Amino acid sequence: MAVKTIFFLNGFVHANYYSRLPRIQDQFSIHDGTIGLVLLSSSIGALLAMPFTGWLIIRNGSRRVTLTGALLYCLLVPLIPMAPSLPLLVIVFFLLGVFSGMLDVAMNAQAVMVEQQQQKPIMTSFHALFSVGMMAGALTGSAFSSSGASLLTHLASISLASAAIIVIIRLHLVYDRPVQKQEGPAFRLPNAAMISIGIIAFCCMLGEGAMADWSTNFMERTLLASESIAPLGLSAFAMAMTVGRMLGDSARVRLGDYRLMVFSSLVSLVGMGVLMGAPNPSLAILGFVVVGLGLASVVPIAYSIAGNAPNLPAGVGLAMVTTVGYAGFLFGPPIIGMLANAFSLRWAFGLVLVLFGLMTILSTRYRK
Repeated sequence: MAVKTIFFLNGFVHANYYSRLPRIQDQFSIHDGTIGLVLLSSSIGALLAMPFTGWLIIRNGSRRVTLTGALLYCLLVPLIPMAPSLPLLVIVFFLLGVFSGMLDVAMNAQAVMVEQQQQKPIMTSFHALFSVGMMAGALTGSAFSSSGASLLTHLASISLASAAIIVIIRLHLVYDRPVQKQEGPAFRLPNAAMISIGIIAFCCMLGEGAMADWSTNFMERTLLASESIAPLGLSAFAMAMTVGRMLGDSARVRLGDYRLMVFSSLVSLVGMGVLMGAPNPSLAILGFVVVGLGLASVVPIAYSIAGNAPNLPAGVGLAMVTTVGYAGFLFGPPIIGMLANAFSLRWAFGLVLVLFGLMTILSTRYRK
């Protein structure tokens, strides 16, 4: 439950400040292309941190790295509305990327240890809690937006509350001892086997990042949804991800990883087509639901495979796959912002559609 709480809070905090992305743009008077560059700084921070996190876990244990990453991530969020200028906003997002990247690897290493203790597929249940957190965060963002609360009040409230919960549960995380002697370099690039599953994760996570970061903008500025209705697209997506991940472990047992990934990829492809063609917020919400159901199980399967890879410590294997996969989650949204600025957000979502098609093709060739 402690590890699941970390997953929940990660999604909760992320969705809270991304659901207020239009207000952040308004405060700094920046368009989609510029906010895309701000998000890019977060991507760079995460991808610089991820490859080294496996080494940090070996040296310090995943529990200590999880707590450090989670606390600093939470405490940095209120600095977003406090930044006095755009360059300082970029620095804040860069640091958010560093600590979110560290947290993503470390908390999944904790989840792998729990899965190994249970000796059955349970990884998707952890990621379900991340989705529950995103859904709750989107609803919280909608509530704060409707109340007229300032960005600082909103983000400071949820960040301090989340940090307090982390302090309370810290003693219940899985204790793993640091490795005193380690062979091999501190920095490891993904090997061929990890890149194979990492590319599938890349396509999936780019779509997930696009939904998480741009759904509110798409609802409000493309489909003209009201300020209180716009975050419901993200909430619907997160809810569908939650349902899919709650059912994912049993589906893995019945169908196997190969068939489940192929089926999931096809569902996400159909959902993205519905979303791109949606003429109104109601149909768009349906599209978000279908995409969420399709993406739900792909990344947990990839992480489970990476964490149980032979001849690699769990943290190192996860660091390799998250470096590849989170490149999509983190670099995708800024690229979509630049495409939206050049064309429109609706057409920018075409990149996600193409990659879901690629994910489907690659999934048909994957064998565990």
